[in-house]
Amino acid sequence: MLTNWSKSFFHPSIMLSTWFYTGLIPVAPGTFGSLAALPFAWLILDFSNKMILASATLILFVVGLWSSRIYMEETGKTDPGEIVIDEVVGQWLVCLMITDHTHAGQYILALLAFRLFDIMKPWPISLYDKRHDAFGVMADDVVAGLMGAAVLFAANYYVL
Repeated sequence: MLTNWSKSFFHPSIMLSTWFYTGLIPVAPGTFGSLAALPFAWLILDFSNKMILASATLILFVVGLWSSRIYMEETGKTDPGEIVIDEVVGQWLVCLMITDHTHAGQYILALLAFRLFDIMKPWPISLYDKRHDAFGVMADDVVAGLMGAAVLFAANYYVL
């Protein structure tokens, strides 16, 4: 996985692209990356507001472009499953539609809405998934996050 890695295991690009090593979990790293995003979203929403979460999401997207590119260059992989910073960005986009940040059910719905699109990769997610660069790695989860956000919004507005 990290053979020929010229940087320290503690280099920010590996720590961030794997979201503090969550992506190194050998089974379902994307799901674990999405789960690892939720406590951070809850903390941001609990101590500030959705505008801060939106800003953090945008910043993390840019950081993800940088860290993913380095990770892919170092490992020689085009879309390594260990990179889960993209799941964090997508998951946070869905969390922007949470109406009651103290209700665990909202986070479960956010997780399910995001994972559904991230795993199935319907169009237009599949367009970005075919790119084998850092932008493709990040963008497919952004689109999955936007689609999941639409589902959570609709569920909150029409059902809950």
